[in-house]
Amino acid sequence: MPRDKFTALWVSHSSISDYLECPRTYYLKNLYRDPGTGNKIALITPVLALGQAVHEVIESLSNLKRDERFLKPLHQRLEVVWEKVSGKKGGFANLDSEHKYKKRAESMLERIYQHPGPLARLAVKIQKDLPYFWLSEEDNIVLCGKIDWLEYLPDTKSVHIIDFKTGRRREIENSLQLPIYYLLVNNCQNRPVTKISYWYLEADEAPHEVELPMSKKARKRVLEVARKIKLARQLNKFDCPKKGSQSCRACRPYERILEGVGELVGSNQYGADLYILQDEQAHDKEQESVIL
Repeated sequence: MPRDKFTALWVSHSSISDYLECPRTYYLKNLYRDPGTGNKIALITPVLALGQAVHEVIESLSNLKRDERFLKPLHQRLEVVWEKVSGKKGGFANLDSEHKYKKRAESMLERIYQHPGPLARLAVKIQKDLPYFWLSEEDNIVLCGKIDWLEYLPDTKSVHIIDFKTGRRREIENSLQLPIYYLLVNNCQNRPVTKISYWYLEADEAPHEVELPMSKKARKRVLEVARKIKLARQLNKFDCPKKGSQSCRACRPYERILEGVGELVGSNQYGADLYILQDEQAHDKEQESVIL
């Protein structure tokens, strides 16, 4: 079959994670379109808004030369970015909640400003708005995704993949995120990957290096899931794994939007109809404290 990116199945870390967690969630987030507007639907919560804002500030640095990145205080960059998620656009129930999350964002960016580490060194910028490559020409599957940061390591003429984490949970050991990024970087530019890390911005002053994935094993794992997604789309079969009439934690918020419970607050950067759920805001609040 000749390559045709317009008919190919495009998969990313986000869409693969959706499918692995719940096929119904994958359908509602990636395929479903509102019959009234013709748009996809998306849910925004304070946690997501926080991550979006911090990542956008960091991404803006990647477009600058290293000696220009910290000439402007990061909290000033955040002020501009935060306007996009302020109020209901970020899922905030009130000003106190928004203030709390904004302070968390400021704290993370201040940590980077005080301890820039690799962000103050040479970086590689892939010249594609959305890096992608053919995961399988035979299956007509494309793998795509954006990488947070690529540090250039001049001693080895190689690159260091860094993924920034704004949440409080540590990434699970068998996550496909870094294997996917490893495949993307290896196939979208010509320098070898010799280092790969997570940077947990709320707790750590430097990236946490993890073991490099095996290229063939990573490709096999990702392709296996991608083929399952392709088959599900061909069969139009996207069942929630939870038994009975109740939907799971992942797809239930989107089912409630379909039921008319959510409040439409605008559209996101991809043109999807953006919704908030009041109880999702409460759930975010509950997740920030635990009884020990």
